[in-house]
Amino acid sequence: MSETGKDRPDTCPPSEPPESKVDEKFPTVVLGLMCDPGLPTETARWLVDDLERDLSERVSDQVRWEVRLETGPLRLDDDGRVPLVLLARELRPRLGWDLIVCVTDLPRQLSSTPVVADISVCHGIALASLPALGVVGLRRRFRDTLLYLAGELGHGLVGGKAGRERHRAGGKWAPVTWVDNPDAEIEESLALVGWRGRLRLLAGMIRDNKPWRLVPELSTALAAGFAAAAFGIFYSSIWTLADALSNRRLLLISMLAVGAMVAWLIVYNRLWERSPTSKTKARLYNTASVLSLTFGVTSAYLVLFAVTFAGAFTVIESGYLASSLGHPVGIGDYLTLSWLAASMGTFAGALGSSLESEEAVYRAAYSRRERARRQRSRELREAEEARESDGE
Repeated sequence: MSETGKDRPDTCPPSEPPESKVDEKFPTVVLGLMCDPGLPTETARWLVDDLERDLSERVSDQVRWEVRLETGPLRLDDDGRVPLVLLARELRPRLGWDLIVCVTDLPRQLSSTPVVADISVCHGIALASLPALGVVGLRRRFRDTLLYLAGELGHGLVGGKAGRERHRAGGKWAPVTWVDNPDAEIEESLALVGWRGRLRLLAGMIRDNKPWRLVPELSTALAAGFAAAAFGIFYSSIWTLADALSNRRLLLISMLAVGAMVAWLIVYNRLWERSPTSKTKARLYNTASVLSLTFGVTSAYLVLFAVTFAGAFTVIESGYLASSLGHPVGIGDYLTLSWLAASMGTFAGALGSSLESEEAVYRAAYSRRERARRQRSRELREAEEARESDGE
């Protein structure tokens, strides 16, 4: 049944529709989507209206599909995993769902292998991870993955089209394969293999962090940056220095400024992940943090540069600038001046970020679900340290 050639475990009894639905000409199968708040819910809402038709066309037309969507934070156990079987036992009787697909924006890995979905056919439940679907064509990939999981979960329930969607799972050209999962509650996991899979997971994590939110969230840091950049506009010594620097050196200063602010945000706010049990997982989260913050700080730098250029062009009269520099000036001189001033402002912004609350930095750098995961990890780590201290 899988691309690895493995058959589905035969420990599960064949799935059967609920008794109340067997006598219908077209028995109803209720597919429930339990989505984390944020991007999982937003993406599911975009396609839920057409999902019943897609299920009939591409999975089975021998049943009447009914899709229901619920939103709420998926609970995590002490190891940061979603307890699928516990959720199935809780949701099925309460909501009347036959098949359940949970959707989270937390990344999933087995060792270093990105996981698109975990599945338990015995309990009729699967867990799909949005970050593993990447950035490009997210909605299409998400729809195809949902259709595939629905077919696999209802293999004995909905007729003979289920295997037809296997090649689409995770995206048309995704290198997907079924792998064994050591978790006793999960039969198998649909994983991405190779470097493309790891890059796609990393890109999905960065997208989920929404690094462009850094600009409006860190208002104090930006205020410090604007103040320092304004200093560069009003002091002629900065004009002379900018005029004397080469473009290569200005670029180096810009890179140092962005790097300094990223490093300061990580160190000062303790964003660096440490995991004694899974260094691969910690490396993934740290890489995503560095790249997300780099994207966000670069966006802030460009905003600072644009505002500084507009201010310099408005405030500094070209004749006065020419007399200070000792040569005729053009638009390039204003750009150079603004370039150096924006770099100065970014250095100042790094220091200004110290005045931001830790919650504001976390809100700017991470999604809601990732913030909850990090908070839980920190609480567990602090509790462990407290126990060790008491033992001493």
